Amino acid sequence: MTSERRQIVRYLFLKLLPAWRQLDAVEQRAQKAEFVHAVKQFHGKLLLRPYSLMGTRGDCDAMLWQVAEDVDTLQAVETAIFSTKLGGYLTTPYSYLGVTKRSIYDFPALPEGEDRTVISPSDSPYLFVYPFIKKREWYGLPFQQRQDAMNQHVRIGRKYPSIRINTTYSFGLDDQEFIVAFEGDDPGAFVDLVMELRETEASAYTERDVPVFTCLQMSLWEVLDTLGGAAATPPEAAARRSEGDGFTAVARVSELPAGASKRVYLDTEAVAVFHVGGTYFAVSDRCTHGRASLSEGRVVDADACILECPWHGGRFELTTGRPTGGPPNAPLKTYRVKVSGDQILVG
Repeated sequence: MTSERRQIVRYLFLKLLPAWRQLDAVEQRAQKAEFVHAVKQFHGKLLLRPYSLMGTRGDCDAMLWQVAEDVDTLQAVETAIFSTKLGGYLTTPYSYLGVTKRSIYDFPALPEGEDRTVISPSDSPYLFVYPFIKKREWYGLPFQQRQDAMNQHVRIGRKYPSIRINTTYSFGLDDQEFIVAFEGDDPGAFVDLVMELRETEASAYTERDVPVFTCLQMSLWEVLDTLGGAAATPPEAAARRSEGDGFTAVARVSELPAGASKRVYLDTEAVAVFHVGGTYFAVSDRCTHGRASLSEGRVVDADACILECPWHGGRFELTTGRPTGGPPNAPLKTYRVKVSGDQILVG
């Protein structure tokens, strides 16, 4: 059994039935608000990024990229979505399920710091997603030949630094072997990358790599408005966003005894929460040097609240996020933390 701390990843594609656009404006706005509320109740339990496919595909309109610690959470999210009134007008033309996993191939010549077991989305506006299956002949090749082919494949990818790959594994979980998701700023650059990859040895062993989805990242309110109907933003969405004090419940006090840490999710970001000497701290879960998951790090100086990265020994102040030693130069993002009853809240 693997000792890796893996994440469960889901790409849920949605299609809106045309009949919804015939509803009156008041009902459309109410249904959008109910939908957002249903999704928001899972903030703190998973990472969820919404995308629109309006204008890029004809068979689906939106996609929810979900990253969780277990399948139960993904099931609960979908149940909540389809329990809304808007959910009654949605279908699921595509759905892909996978897990994160360290590659069996070794790329020592490549830059360090890509933890394939933790999904850390960037702020790129585009996400290019497709399922992927290798020909069975690929697995019959000697390992070193496959390693050499993958070295060539990855070297080409490194020529396009604006394109970042997220690979998840679906063997035995879903119909495909992999789900590949490329984050990028320019569709043209992605086209150039894919064209160049077609000439590699590894590409000759591709069985299937379609359908391909070009997804545009935006807020959930904006995604809903791309579907048409009465606009929910602004002023309705702006008013709702300002409700409350900006904190989200992410864990129970019992889940974080003194000395413990936990990776949680705040809207679209992964956050590492630490309990040090009766005080809770929250920082970005992604190391600014090597993208390691900092929730797996350790506090090496409780008095000064110094966090050590589990990969390359980088150190940060939990109070300020400032790097204090090792490779990192950039500070971590810090978050406010408070306790209300038995809930730990981050904002």
